[in-house]
Amino acid sequence: MSSGSMTGRMQLGSQLRRLREARGISRAEAGYAIRGSESKISRLELGRVGSKSRDIKDLLALYGVTDDVQVTEIMKLAAAANRPGWWQAYNDLLPAWLATYLGLEEAASRLRSYCVQFVPELLQTEEYARALLASAHPRATPEELDRRVAITLRRQRAFFRPGGPRLWAVLDEAVLHRTVGDPGIHRRQLQHLLTLKGVTLQVLPFSAGEHPAQSGGFSLLRFPQPELGDIVYVQSLAGSTHHEKREEVDVHLQAMEYLCVAARTPERSAELIADLVRLIP
Repeated sequence: MSSGSMTGRMQLGSQLRRLREARGISRAEAGYAIRGSESKISRLELGRVGSKSRDIKDLLALYGVTDDVQVTEIMKLAAAANRPGWWQAYNDLLPAWLATYLGLEEAASRLRSYCVQFVPELLQTEEYARALLASAHPRATPEELDRRVAITLRRQRAFFRPGGPRLWAVLDEAVLHRTVGDPGIHRRQLQHLLTLKGVTLQVLPFSAGEHPAQSGGFSLLRFPQPELGDIVYVQSLAGSTHHEKREEVDVHLQAMEYLCVAARTPERSAELIADLVRLIP
């Protein structure tokens, strides 16, 4: 899926949910109508899976949608939502959760991240990314490592496209002190952070002490469609957990607001980074 297709999936799912609820039809009943399950309808309405044109037509018939213009528009949206994304060529390297996340990342209007260990992928230099990936995948062949680095670089191009999402990142100060690769790679990565345009970057200093997000980093995604709620992603060694329930999102949103207030301003953060660059041999 492309960013457009992920957005299309989410818009399609939102429309199908409204149509179903307007007719008072349960997810189980809708699932039965397309030879599926309640879970399948739930995933479809959340934009998590693609759809078959036959299933969409059957659902529209079930929901009483008979206007030719409306049916045509919905079917066009469904077709666009099923277009493959750039990362399909890397499916052998990407876990399913990451493929889903990449679509959401591109479809978002704003991404807010708190990072506690390393510079986030979207802000990494090629050599910094290569050093991290080589450590994370020590058995990777040179060809595989090249492809993993290519994913990071392609991800950056997709995100920082004209009119693309906005990024607001809070880096724990530990991120700036942790050497990745060698001092040269470390120094050039910090210098790269100082050249970024269109990114709000803050550093949470050690002096900030304890805070609500001390359990680890996370990302908050917001979408341009008002009917689509925020989503939180928390990554771990075993994969990723995402939260969509309002109360779960609110906990992370409140933590992010705290971090942004406790962190140094973007201007003072840049000064801190520049000071550190001068100290690296």
